[in-house]
Amino acid sequence: MKLSTKGRYGVKAMFEVALRYGEEPVSIKTISERQNISEYYLEQLFAPLRKAGLINSIRGAQGGYVLSKPPGEITVADILNVLEGPIEISECIDDEVTCARTGYCATRLLWIKIRDSVNQVIESITLQDMIDDYNEIKNNLKKGE
Repeated sequence: MKLSTKGRYGVKAMFEVALRYGEEPVSIKTISERQNISEYYLEQLFAPLRKAGLINSIRGAQGGYVLSKPPGEITVADILNVLEGPIEISECIDDEVTCARTGYCATRLLWIKIRDSVNQVIESITLQDMIDDYNEIKNNLKKGE
């Protein structure tokens, strides 16, 4: 089970925008340089994120991207669901898939538990949580820990 580049880079890019929440817009170029993601790829990621209402684009010389709401109100699940769709551990847990063994399949229950656990984690982590973790790491590095 592995997230695609789209999901991983989308979370990184949104984190970069979140770090500057309440400040001036963040340019694609800045995000590209800081997160080592191509500008073209970022533009492809930001289109659906903008359409989903997670970010806003600001035009002009000082333009760029800003979060549409505070970092504490945007979860990792919000980002991944826009870019990846719902977490899919196995096709057999999709309600639209019919399987003759659904009623007595032990592995199906396992896949459901894994999916639900992953969803619970990504729904509980906000961009603000990521910022807080980042700041703690920075502070520990400054202290020499």
